[in-house]
Amino acid sequence: MNRSVLAWTAILAVLTLLVPEAMAGEPQPWAIGYQHAASPTMERITSLATFINGVIVCITLLVSGLLAYACWRFSAKRNPKPATWSHNTPLEIVWTAVPAVILLLIAIPSFRLLYFMDRVQDADLTLKIVGHQWYWTYEYQDHDFKFDSNLVTEDSLKAGQPRLLTADNVLVVPAGVPIRLQMTADDVIHSWAVPAFGIKTDAVPGRLNETWVQVNESGTYYGQCSQLCGVNHGFMPIHVKAVPKEEFAAWVAEAKKTYAHLDGTRPDVAVALANTKESRP
Repeated sequence: MNRSVLAWTAILAVLTLLVPEAMAGEPQPWAIGYQHAASPTMERITSLATFINGVIVCITLLVSGLLAYACWRFSAKRNPKPATWSHNTPLEIVWTAVPAVILLLIAIPSFRLLYFMDRVQDADLTLKIVGHQWYWTYEYQDHDFKFDSNLVTEDSLKAGQPRLLTADNVLVVPAGVPIRLQMTADDVIHSWAVPAFGIKTDAVPGRLNETWVQVNESGTYYGQCSQLCGVNHGFMPIHVKAVPKEEFAAWVAEAKKTYAHLDGTRPDVAVALANTKESRP
């Protein structure tokens, strides 16, 4: 690889970090690192990853320096007669204790993050997510309606809609409030994953897993099923739209008229039955 190729690679890497488009909640060409954090959980994941990467860099530099020093200091040219000693108790204590301390420094913030991600006590909204082969069902437990979300095929995409990430029915959530997410499946194991939210939770048949999210800003965010679940595994997009609370309330009012109730009945059927009962003598 010549110098010009290396130079252009470095320039592209820098530009990728600076381009505003990389802040979007979807994959970007030539992107490096995580997507822009769109939730408190993802912010903490990014912070922890930066800390751990710093520790790794320091360890790599230290070990490389010690290795280079050992190669120079104890080379055959400088030491034609090898040393005969084989143990150094203080040194062995140091190289055992130091890694233990480093692992402890990594473990403490890691466990704090795991507990932070686990669940939320006071949620403004509860969503149940059910994985199917090969689509998602979203149940709004607090508002008594649900709908299925399927992939929009490539020949039906509109301008600006990303391929393999656009769904016909978008999961709409309010921005800025904690949302409880409960996940299960009715056939095989799926995994609901949205990188910008820092969420990747398995949906397991017969089990109800729980996590939570608070979307920092209004916008559109994408994810995919991240557990191999069959031939159409790569065609299970997760399409989320975060909106202000007032707009969400208006959307819920319309959604109640459009989507099925949690018991499976349709709103129009319920209205028709009510009208029939009222019209009876």
